[in-house]
Amino acid sequence: MSASDIPEDAISLQFVRASGPGGQNVNKVATAVQLRVDLDRAGLPEPVRRRLEALVPGQITQRGELIISAERFRSQHRNREDAFERLEALLARARHVPKRRVPTRPSLAEKRRREERKKQRGALKKLRDKPRLD
Repeated sequence: MSASDIPEDAISLQFVRASGPGGQNVNKVATAVQLRVDLDRAGLPEPVRRRLEALVPGQITQRGELIISAERFRSQHRNREDAFERLEALLARARHVPKRRVPTRPSLAEKRRREERKKQRGALKKLRDKPRLD
């Protein structure tokens, strides 16, 4: 599932005035984009939706809308593209199923090697002590 698979009625765009670069244009033209995706209507598989909500909890409203704001560029068109690219990247990260960690134990030989390395390191540090006058 990609951003292009999300139904159009689940996506809405709102153009607002951006802060930052743009000169006098920034005061007149709404170049920043707010992309809103209604997750209930998006048709995402449940595990993907849960991972998406875990990835960006601060960008999801109580009504279940994912909000992506884009205002890096001076043009409305480029900010719109940027918002969709970021949505696509988020969906790609959410689709990735994390590999289940299988806990392992160090072998007895590895425990002994580690102990030996610690003894060698301790002996090396012991050489840094001031010489004792016995």
